[in-house]
Amino acid sequence: NFMFELFLTFAKIGAFTFGGGYAMISMIEHECVIKKRWMTEEELMNMTVIAESTPGPAAINCATYVGYKLHRVKGAAAATVGVVLPSLVIILSISTFFSKLLSCEPVEKAFAGIRVAVALLIIKAAVNMIRGLMKKTESRTVSSLFVGIFFAAVMICNAMSVHYSVVSFILISGLAGFCIYQLPCWKKAAK
Repeated sequence: NFMFELFLTFAKIGAFTFGGGYAMISMIEHECVIKKRWMTEEELMNMTVIAESTPGPAAINCATYVGYKLHRVKGAAAATVGVVLPSLVIILSISTFFSKLLSCEPVEKAFAGIRVAVALLIIKAAVNMIRGLMKKTESRTVSSLFVGIFFAAVMICNAMSVHYSVVSFILISGLAGFCIYQLPCWKKAAK
């Protein structure tokens, strides 16, 4: 049954995704793009943008999007429940023994290792998205400049402890992307 396969795929992703939506992107890519071929890399990039732009946790939005694309409302429900259920069970179990669990030295060391893995998964997802952006756009130089400027801006803000609104950053990025990629098309059309 396809619905059960969809549920199990996202339950597996949900069970092993530590660190939230960004870490999940590389697992979704592996399962849904490479292994099962349910979507293309370009669709994954678009899904990530949509998941980040809509209200709610990005991880759940990604699962809902993939499920809906594959099997409409039933698919969205199966994927969403699949991705949420393992986390819910794990968090309920941990919260029961939370104080005892965190004071346990092996668990503390395991979480230190998991934090490193999460950081690497997030970096992998970012690199894959940047590669996809470079393939998709006509001008790699402009894309490289665009990515470099915004990466530098985020790093400088973080280094100087400047707090910025994520919403305003997304809006500024959208406006800059529109200007960089659309204005040259309008200039060509005007000629």
